[in-house]
Amino acid sequence: MAFFRTFLNSPVGPKTTHFWGPVANWGFVAAALADIDKPPEMLSGNMTAVMCVYSAVYMRFSWMVRPRNYLLLVCHASNETVQLYQFSRWAKGQG
Repeated sequence: MAFFRTFLNSPVGPKTTHFWGPVANWGFVAAALADIDKPPEMLSGNMTAVMCVYSAVYMRFSWMVRPRNYLLLVCHASNETVQLYQFSRWAKGQG
């Protein structure tokens, strides 16, 4: 019980945007994973590239902000991985 109370009131706990921001961002990862079975010609190269840049920027932010936001870092690292895979599928489909 003490562990839960400590987490609940921590600077990165569920009472803060440090918690709910990353939770909401998992939707990007879920959407990219849902598109894995789609043909590459249905992917947007521009949007996928933007998502790659966005996740790279926020990975750095999550590392530099105090307290470090590991939940945001993992979320954007996961999104970066999936988006890079989708971008490679899109690029191969262009040639």
